[in-house]
Amino acid sequence: MNKTVNINLANSLFHIDENAYNKLRRYLESIKRSFAGTTGSEEIIADIEARIAELFLEKMENERQVITQKEVDSVINIMGQPEDYMVDEDIFEDEPKKSFEQPTSRTKKLYRDINQKYIGGVCAGLEHYLGFDALWIRLIFILLAVFTGFGLIAYLLLWILVPEAATTSQKLDMRGEPINISNIERKVKEGFDDVADKVKSVDYEKVGNKVKSGSKTFFDAIGDIIMFLFKVFGKFIGILLIIIGATTLIGLFIALFTIGMVNAVNLPGVDFYDIVLTTGAPVWVVSLLLFFTLGIPFFFLLYLGLKILVNNIKSIGNIAKFSLLGLWLISLGILIALGIRQTAEFANVGSVSIKDQMVMENTSDTLRIKMKDSELDYGMENMHFGRMAFAYDNNDNKILISDEVEIRVREAEDSIVHINVRKDAHGNTALAARERAKQINYGYAFEGNQIILDEFLTTDPANKARNQEVTSTIYIPKGMVVVFDESTRGYVGRGISNDRDYYRSNMVGYTWVMGDDGELKCLDCPEEEEEQTDEEEEGGKIIINEDGVNIDVKDRKDSFKMRIDQDGVEIKAGEKNNN
Repeated sequence: MNKTVNINLANSLFHIDENAYNKLRRYLESIKRSFAGTTGSEEIIADIEARIAELFLEKMENERQVITQKEVDSVINIMGQPEDYMVDEDIFEDEPKKSFEQPTSRTKKLYRDINQKYIGGVCAGLEHYLGFDALWIRLIFILLAVFTGFGLIAYLLLWILVPEAATTSQKLDMRGEPINISNIERKVKEGFDDVADKVKSVDYEKVGNKVKSGSKTFFDAIGDIIMFLFKVFGKFIGILLIIIGATTLIGLFIALFTIGMVNAVNLPGVDFYDIVLTTGAPVWVVSLLLFFTLGIPFFFLLYLGLKILVNNIKSIGNIAKFSLLGLWLISLGILIALGIRQTAEFANVGSVSIKDQMVMENTSDTLRIKMKDSELDYGMENMHFGRMAFAYDNNDNKILISDEVEIRVREAEDSIVHINVRKDAHGNTALAARERAKQINYGYAFEGNQIILDEFLTTDPANKARNQEVTSTIYIPKGMVVVFDESTRGYVGRGISNDRDYYRSNMVGYTWVMGDDGELKCLDCPEEEEEQTDEEEEGGKIIINEDGVNIDVKDRKDSFKMRIDQDGVEIKAGEKNNN
């Protein structure tokens, strides 16, 4: 059993097997000795260590994984054996000689090339990534910016989102070159050679003038300002995401444990669950599914906000991410299935009808249609689902009650008043809907010359809320006079043909007679008013000026005038004089 050593490599913590650690240590020491006294040796070593750390992270499945000699050998094979770069071979005498085949190319990564930049290095970076000359890329951005505006937006987004190639490893990645000891050494030395050449060719007088005028170019300053503003905006977005995610999760958590889990809590609307949903799923199961379906996206929203605000926040790991994604997909799928099943409950309509006739002692009497004031017969609750509510009958049995009741009038084919009470309900099949319609309780009565209809329909809660409604159609013989009582206001249905084209409740309070053409004729409706003058059509006026306030309100019968000025308040009210 080998010991495990904790090491810090390029600011990354690794757990490494003791034998693997000894081999890695000898490898790094030999490289350090090989580059001793070389220009830029410290940067070379730092870049090599950073590349080794990057390779270790790519090979680790989780952060607690122990690096073994297998991973060390693989990294050394990628970076190159010491003897391939003329390092100290004595330390590795126990290793067999290997022919190192350096790969010719590797996948490029997109970076901003800050060494060849004009503004942000975006176009120079795209030149390495796409293989096109940066000049053409800059022209494309300029044309898109001038003619569409998209070029400017795209450039700013790439400037913000694409990292700059700051380290030697990143510069090699940008060009698609293998990141090994040889290339790292070459790039570092090239950088120092470039610096030396630039120092030799410096125009010190020009440099002095630039120092006086400022150490940054105009574009650098503009870039820093834009980056600062975007960082501030990003922090604001992060705070906003955290607030939205956290408040939503807290609300969902409270709802889950009050509505879904605690049966003792009687909150408004919870009782309607059983009468609205017929999926068979318990309320706590549906609540839990809703919690996962809504809560998981908002959790990731909260996590995204934290990642924006905190740069080094610890990742939740791929296992947790994919587990939450799978749980969300399962919850969403189950809810969709329950929703489809619920929708099927309203797919079909079933109806049953009750037909009856009214025998009047004197057919010349006026037929009066009115509603039974039955509100006091039921102990109704304040909570409603649409037009349906819970109530209690005289025996304190819980029932469902609804005012989905409509009255219609048609011409009778004989001299007898008929009534047809049709009950409708929905269901997943036509037969189930018809059976549910049969369970609707609705009453009416004949008293003298009156038809008295119930204000409400009722049904057992076991029948669920399925758009139960009642339509009472009254067939009136020709020449019979009928009056809609004031209690029918709100219950008179659509499509009652009348000579005044009154709509629904506008027919209430007037006397009608059934005409020969099946149309109701009004006997006491007000005559249509003649066209009024402009002054009469105004009906009233309000004038506010320097003289005060003058209010003149008129209707068909009365008038009201009020004048407020420096002399006081003058009010006149009385019957309108049409003469």
